[in-house]
This record gives sequence, structure tokens and C-alpha cells, in this order.
Amino acid sequence: MSFRLRILVFSLLLSWLAGWNSSCVAVQQSLPEKSAEKPATEKTGDAEKPAEKPESEELVSTEHVAEIAGRQVRYTATAGKLLLKNDSLKSRATVFFVAYTVPSETAAERPVTFCFNGGPGSSSVWLHLGMLGPKRIRFPEDATYLQPPYALEANPFSLLDVTDLVFIDPVSTGYSRPADEVSRSEFHGYEEDIQSVGQFIHDYTTRFLRWGSPRFLCGESYGGLRAAGLTAHLQERYNMELNGVLVISGAVNFQTLRFSSSNDLPNICFLPGYAATAWYHKALSPEMQARPVSQVVADAERFALGPYAQALLKGTAISAAEERSVAQQMSVLTGLSEEYLLRARLRVSMGRFGKELLRSRGLTIGRFDSRFTNRDRDDAGETYEFDASGAAIFGPFTATFNDYVRRELKFSDSRVYEILTGNVQPWSYKSFENRYVDASESLRRAMTANPSLKVFAACGYYDLATPHFAMDYTLDHLGLAKPLLPNITKKYYEGGHMMYIHEPSMVQLRADLLQFYSGAVPQKP
Repeated sequence: MSFRLRILVFSLLLSWLAGWNSSCVAVQQSLPEKSAEKPATEKTGDAEKPAEKPESEELVSTEHVAEIAGRQVRYTATAGKLLLKNDSLKSRATVFFVAYTVPSETAAERPVTFCFNGGPGSSSVWLHLGMLGPKRIRFPEDATYLQPPYALEANPFSLLDVTDLVFIDPVSTGYSRPADEVSRSEFHGYEEDIQSVGQFIHDYTTRFLRWGSPRFLCGESYGGLRAAGLTAHLQERYNMELNGVLVISGAVNFQTLRFSSSNDLPNICFLPGYAATAWYHKALSPEMQARPVSQVVADAERFALGPYAQALLKGTAISAAEERSVAQQMSVLTGLSEEYLLRARLRVSMGRFGKELLRSRGLTIGRFDSRFTNRDRDDAGETYEFDASGAAIFGPFTATFNDYVRRELKFSDSRVYEILTGNVQPWSYKSFENRYVDASESLRRAMTANPSLKVFAACGYYDLATPHFAMDYTLDHLGLAKPLLPNITKKYYEGGHMMYIHEPSMVQLRADLLQFYSGAVPQKP
């Protein structure tokens, strides 16, 4: 082959290769989703990072029938995750929830209650399977331990016949998680938590067409603090008004709960609960034991606000005679010895009381529910080793939920369902620096701006985590205008923090709540 011919063939080959390469580029540009070999990127300043791959919203609906108050209620259960997005529509987190709705011609006008527990770090399983949902765990009325395996049964005291129910697991609890590359600190704090839970309530209300429904919040324990903060946040951020707020064994003002050398208020707030507990365990005199617990508690409340509060205010300036007189009265009410109370300078934290009351019997009492007892390694310690009531309650709720969500609600996730987790720590209280955490003002502001907003507070006599007298103090010190005071309802039960696991209390609680909802929902002409 001549030199000139070789050059011609080579030129034709280059032209053909160039054309083939151009056609490949054209195909790649027209089919980017199938041909891309590396993940898409987005620029952040001068750097590039992989674009976020949002988690899908898995929603699973199933149909059921419940029998509540003697009648059948058909309902839809929806278990799944709602994506929280920012204004750029990028995912911030997935929030797991379970909603129970009753289909009807006026479904958009039916009340809806958003429910959550506390912690912080708690899922909503306690209200879900203990009090409000269509299924429940039944605990023995004598506060003995259940034996595994555990089982659910129909809940005849559910509120599903009067309101739809939405159980929310805040971010990092249950199956809720932050989106990839979103810092947990965006959710783990008082303000951050209110913003994310508030966004979920707004987004759920919008997506499921519930703006025309009467709306309620139900928060237990730290959920009381969350609910108080949400009342104002929902008003101010979304112009969303509420009909009512249910606070179950709530914590709203931490000054009533945090024992310290410079804060005597918890000593006053806990004392009536100590009296109720001593009465339950028959640690009082025969004369005191012969009286109803409500009368014993009333005596303890008068003493706590009177001689006891005055003695604590005097500090070391109190005279020896007055100190001994107060110790004698306190011993009659609490079952603790006069000598012990004098050694403690009349100040007994819950941990001390839980160890000391039944020390001679070799028993400790529970914090969440002081009806429960258990045993420590020995009887010499100052405080108990673990919460006897937590040991009795946590296992049954965990096992039954993990079975129920898969077997009946048909929802499955390979991650751990975080019942009560420390993964939310450290929790930020930045807005309360140099003072006690207290959402009272948010609640007062919301009730003042919306004069029809009703508040229901349920308290257990045997709750030594958030005692009933602490809630009394909090609500009595809201600073609410007198014309609005009738908007607050307080009820007391012979149960603990979860008074609903005590069936006689649950019977009364449902009756009280039916009356509350009736007064909080506008009646049609």
C-alpha cells in the first residue's frame, strides 16, 4: 500500500471514531439516569458533596374494628413516616407515626388529637398502648409484675370513638431519624424539638386535610413541657389554634421537680405524694390508715403549704423546738421516723424516700409508680439502685409494640424501635440558661391569645416523678387572668405516673376526658 493511500485510510478511521464517540455522548446526555456511574453532586461553597438521597415515605393502612363503650367503631390505622423538609424541599428528617382515623361523611370536622410522650428521648408507645389507642396492655391492679411473654387486648377505654388519634415519635425516638448529613443537634433541644414536632403537626394537618377539625394535643411527662411550648409555637408560627391540651402527669416547670441545696420547692411539692405512698404501703398509724387516701393527701397539702414551707424558708435560722415539731408532723404524714427527718434537716429527696420508707422490709419503691416495689443488693444504701416501676413496665410495652406494629399494622423497619433512648443527649436548654426550664409562660400566652383554649391535667397520687402537687403549683402560678381560670381542669387518680395502667383510674379518666372533649368542641346548632 502506498504512503498516500495509508494516510487516506487513517484519516477515514479517525473520522469514523469521532462520529461514534459523538453518538455515545449524545446517548449519555439523553439518558442521564441510566448511564451515570457516580452519584450526582451539589456544590457547597467551593466543595462538592454527594446530593442527599431522601428516604421514601412508607405509609401502610389497614382496616380494623374496635368495641368501645359497648359499640363497634370501624377505623383505619396508618403507620408510616412523614418527611420533614426545609423551604428548599430537602429532607431534614423522617418522623414515624401511627394514626387511627374513623371514616365518616364529616371526617374533616372530626376532632384529631396529636399524642406524644416525653423523656426527652421517649417514643409515644406509653400513651399509645397504655391509654388512648384501640389496643392496650392490662397490668395487675395490685402492682405486681407481669410474666413474659406479654400480650395486647382490646382497649375498651380508648378515645377513638370521640377523636382521631395521631401518635408521634419525635426525631431519634421510635423509628424517627434525622436525614443523612443533617446534624442531630437540629432536633435535640427544647426549641428544636418544638419546631420539628410543630412542623410535623402542621404538615400532617395540611396533607390529610384536617384544617377544619377541632385539634388537641396530648402530652405525658416531658410531653407536658412540649405541649405547653407547642401551644404558643403553633399559634405564632402557623396561626394554628387548638381546642384543647391534655397534660398527663406533666412536667412544665422544672423548679418544682429538681432537688438541690438552693431549691426547697420540690420538698414541698413531693410531700403529699410521699403521704399517699406511705398510706398505700400501710406505713402510717392505724388512725391515718383508716382514712381515705384523698383525706390523707389533703392533710399533707395543708401541712406542706403551711408549717413545712415556713420551716424550710427559715433554713438554719429555725429553732430546735420548731424543727422537732415539724419533724413530728412530717413523720405522721410520711411514715419516716422523726430521727431520720431531723438527720435529713427535713429535706428528703425522692431517691432517699424510695429507699427509706420500706427499708425495714427490705424493699424499695418505684419512682414512676410508687405502688411497685423491688429489692436492692442490700438495705444499707441512701437511695435505691433502680426504679422498681420502670422494671415492671418497660419490658411489656417494648415487646408488645414490636409485635403489634408488624403483625397487625403491617409495618416493618430493620432498625431498633427506640422506646426510651439516650441518643438524644446532650439535650439543649439554651433558651433557659441561668434559670430553671419552665414553659408556663408559653401556655399562659397561648391561653390568653385564644380564650377558648381548654387545658386538662391528669395527675396520679402515686407519681413520684412528676407529682400532682407540682402540677398544682405550676397551674396556680401561670399568672392567668381570673376569667380564664375555668378553662383549666385538674383531676386526680389513685395511680402513678401512668395512672392508666390502674384500671379503676382508667375508668374515671375516660369519663373525665369525655366531659372535657364535650366542653372543648363547639356544639353544632
